[in-house]
Amino acid sequence: MARSARPVVHYMATRPDGTVPPTSPHLAAYYSGLGETIPTVNLADHIGESVDHPSPGQKWYTDKPFSYFHMYTRPGELLERIEDGWPIRLFVVEPIGETGNWGADFAPYWLMSQQIRVVEETDAWQAFGHRGAQVLAVLAQLPDLARQWATEWAADPEATRRTYKAWEERVDDTRALTSWAFCRARSSRREAGLQAANQLAGDAAAQAATDVGAEPNVVAMIRLRARCLVAGQLVHDRIRSGEYERSIRELLLGTALDTPAPVAV
Repeated sequence: MARSARPVVHYMATRPDGTVPPTSPHLAAYYSGLGETIPTVNLADHIGESVDHPSPGQKWYTDKPFSYFHMYTRPGELLERIEDGWPIRLFVVEPIGETGNWGADFAPYWLMSQQIRVVEETDAWQAFGHRGAQVLAVLAQLPDLARQWATEWAADPEATRRTYKAWEERVDDTRALTSWAFCRARSSRREAGLQAANQLAGDAAAQAATDVGAEPNVVAMIRLRARCLVAGQLVHDRIRSGEYERSIRELLLGTALDTPAPVAV
């Protein structure tokens, strides 16, 4: 008996207050500079209701700052067009009436509509993909981890430098972060989630390490370690169990740096 197709779920991300960000941040910045108010809708105020777009643009062009309701069927890509990045709120919606897209070659996981039904609010961690909960756990731990790493470095600078240098060279040689993690995130439609997680991880770790007096070169290494760690968690399920791929996972998780990965997998 043939298995039935999984139903398609449409997601929309909002700002933390529940309002929909503009479909074009660049146009929004331009018109705001002219003193114009950018229309929006607060999805949190309309759960269970149908909502018309307040000022729809031409179908399906981005000819206004907020031209249409912009939905995703792959939540791991939601953060690619959010003006301020994380944090967000996440809603399940249903398109009503005519829908459009820019074409499968551009973004097969996009859908545009001028009317939606707001079904429910759902867990925001899904914006990072299937392992978003693990990603958020790592991000929450990173300030403490970065301070710990900086303390370890200060206790034995020369030995720690050698250990990190060998690890960094291996990360570069294998392209564990720039190729492996990126390609696996892209193939599983988590590319935007990975990019956002990398930025958040690097910034949090660098700030924490700087605050405890780490030197710039140490901060750079700690930033790289944080970015690798969060990437390793995000794509953990996409790296196979073969010996070489396990070594890539260990590089991302920093196994050779003698600190256990903080999140159980």
